[in-house]
Amino acid sequence: MHYSPEDGHGLPHNPFKAIVSPRPIGWIGSLDAEGRANLAPYSFFNAVADAPPIVMFSTTGRKATPDAGVKDSLSNIRETKEFTFNVVGYDLKDPMNASSGGFEAGEDEFDIAGLEKGASVKIKAPFVAAAPAAFECVLEREVVLPAWGEDMMNVVVFGRVVHVHIRDDFITDGLYDAEKAAHLARGGYRDYSVARDLFEMSRPAGGGQEALSAAS
Repeated sequence: MHYSPEDGHGLPHNPFKAIVSPRPIGWIGSLDAEGRANLAPYSFFNAVADAPPIVMFSTTGRKATPDAGVKDSLSNIRETKEFTFNVVGYDLKDPMNASSGGFEAGEDEFDIAGLEKGASVKIKAPFVAAAPAAFECVLEREVVLPAWGEDMMNVVVFGRVVHVHIRDDFITDGLYDAEKAAHLARGGYRDYSVARDLFEMSRPAGGGQEALSAAS
């Protein structure tokens, strides 16, 4: 089969997210201007640069109106210019899911999910203390993308990583142990997967910038 997105796919459910999978989960912690914490998982998240390290997540929703605002994470980051990214290990799947509910602004998803807050070093927003690893991020820029529907919005948030937290028990022989952390990833529909069967491959020998990147 084939289809153009604007024409519809003709299937019971949209296959787009299932095709682009697995995807890292952006578990984003933030504070509003009053210091109230928020924690929410985002399906579209990734690292986009490493010198300096920059991550992104995108949020889709309705534009702010007199009756409703944008999603809390975006609103908070616009106010405070900072956020945390928290790795979702398999053991944190249920708290992550609990934090995804449509709660009222100002409700603390850390508390709702029964999660201890970690104190950040360079920013005020907390991180998930139980996460295998977490990044403290400052807002680098926000990019507004096209959206279907005049009342809808697609926004990409880029954050520069200014501090990194790794739990000591997830460092093995000097390396971050992603297999032990068992990263949870998002698929399409209601699907998730877990990274537990990792393997290594070396790039073919070469010179120049590609060789430097491969070695870093």
